[in-house]
Amino acid sequence: NNMPDHLHLFIGWNPDQSLSDIMRLVKGKSAEWINKDRLTRQHFHWQEGYGAFSHSRSQIDTVVKYVHHQKEHHHKVTFMEEYHKMLNSFGVDYDTRYTFHEPID
Repeated sequence: NNMPDHLHLFIGWNPDQSLSDIMRLVKGKSAEWINKDRLTRQHFHWQEGYGAFSHSRSQIDTVVKYVHHQKEHHHKVTFMEEYHKMLNSFGVDYDTRYTFHEPID
């Protein structure tokens, strides 16, 4: 249930794997596939970085519902508002100069 400017992935992984390795593979392989199959009019590339938030097993149903309802959710809240709210709720100090920015068409 992706949006035009972002997507949410809900994944579980082996603790022996690094998140940065997983994201490098996800972003690299998906961009390769999108460009190879010409799924966009322009050359596709991801923004630098990613946001990652962990949740306990007891939150799985809540997180899955959240991801499934992105389209409805973003009629009320923009991605940037949502991202900054998540950073705040997880207690992450940040400088907006170094967070995501609106995509350029």
